[in-house]
Amino acid sequence: MLKIQSLAKSYGTKEVFTNINCHVKHGEIIGLVGENGAGKSTLLHIIATLQKQSAGKLFLNDYDYKRQMKQVRQQIGFVPQEVSLWEHLTVKENMEFFEKLSWKRKTSEDLRQLCLEMELEQWKEQVSTLSGGTKRKLNLAVSLIHDPQLLLLDEPTVGIDLKSKQEIAHYLKMLAHERQVAIIYISHDMDEIINLCDYTYCLGEDSFYETFLQQHGQKVIKLT
Repeated sequence: MLKIQSLAKSYGTKEVFTNINCHVKHGEIIGLVGENGAGKSTLLHIIATLQKQSAGKLFLNDYDYKRQMKQVRQQIGFVPQEVSLWEHLTVKENMEFFEKLSWKRKTSEDLRQLCLEMELEQWKEQVSTLSGGTKRKLNLAVSLIHDPQLLLLDEPTVGIDLKSKQEIAHYLKMLAHERQVAIIYISHDMDEIINLCDYTYCLGEDSFYETFLQQHGQKVIKLT
């Protein structure tokens, strides 16, 4: 599904990473870990088409990132670490606003059902009144309006309650296993990585995460 070949990124003379080769299949939930500054978010942004690589190639369902950018973007959902919602609008208004920007048309009932699937029951409440966990769910729902085949998440549960974390994890497992969505998941919460991910890519020179996850039975693949 997603193929990355000899990927490198640098800013001037500063190399972020070099020669990354990996792939992600349909229905897999893949962790991405590493110390701060290792390049996790940069890699995710390149996969999301928000940044360009310095070298290397990427393919999504055989679409070339360089030659078929539109087709690639239509298949990707991206959830940034920061909550990116209109605080003064209701849940319904946010969903309808982002639907208008989406590649795919959805009815208001379709959008409502998407929220209910992830136990986001608020609909007419203003976003500014919602809990952190509920905002995170809505942030995720917005990214799924166009039914992406690849979902990229950058610490999507940071700072929220355990119940909301578990509900989001349950929904992500359903997306992967029942709908065959491929998911790449960045987190510093190793319990999340161990319980949610099928295996984990480790980025950077520090071996702490690699060793810790292996000790807890997680398959880890080192990226350079």
